[in-house]
Amino acid sequence: MSARILIVDDEPAIVDVLAYNLQRENYQVVIARDGEEALAQARREQPDLVILDLMLPKLDGIEVCKALRRDGNVPIIMLTARDGEIDRVVGLELGADDYVVKPFSVRELMARVKSVLRRSQAASQPAQSGQEVIHAGPLQLDVARHQVWWGPVELGLTALEFDLLHTLARHAGQLLSREQLLAQVWGYDYYGDLRVVDAAVKRLRAKIRAAAPGAEAVTTVRGVGYKLVV
Repeated sequence: MSARILIVDDEPAIVDVLAYNLQRENYQVVIARDGEEALAQARREQPDLVILDLMLPKLDGIEVCKALRRDGNVPIIMLTARDGEIDRVVGLELGADDYVVKPFSVRELMARVKSVLRRSQAASQPAQSGQEVIHAGPLQLDVARHQVWWGPVELGLTALEFDLLHTLARHAGQLLSREQLLAQVWGYDYYGDLRVVDAAVKRLRAKIRAAAPGAEAVTTVRGVGYKLVV
């Protein structure tokens, strides 16, 4: 069955362009034109991906993003205004997987959609025998089941956060630049804002610290990148 994508935007021209191009790729499309409708549609339709504008009537995109994250781990791609830097960063830190700035290239957005869905669908596939289980200090990462434990505590990670930790764990102790992480985790060449990596690392750290207060597993080499030290 093709993926179901929820478009949340109140600009008819943008909705029409997105719906047309997504349907051409055989995705199922659901539309919401304000924040309240977005949450109702998300809970009713259980989409595989949400494309979420941040400037919405009734309930803004930041509040919608918060509510979606409370409800579960559906992937989110934000649509932001060119001058909406603060909202962009906040949205990423709340759990959005990626963002695209308006006016956007349809080709670029479709590449992001395919990348996010590929990662999310891989996480939902049945476990395959022979796949690795990584052990590193208190970390145990089961690739087949997409599950992670820090000591006795299971970490509830999104598909993006799991892939980020998996990549860091496969190179434990090795410094990975933000560009390397983008290529390996997000899965496409990206020449824009590297803060998508920083925000995902921040969320990952918060979940590790919730399981093990004081843990400093993902360390920063300022201006370069990150490494896992356990």
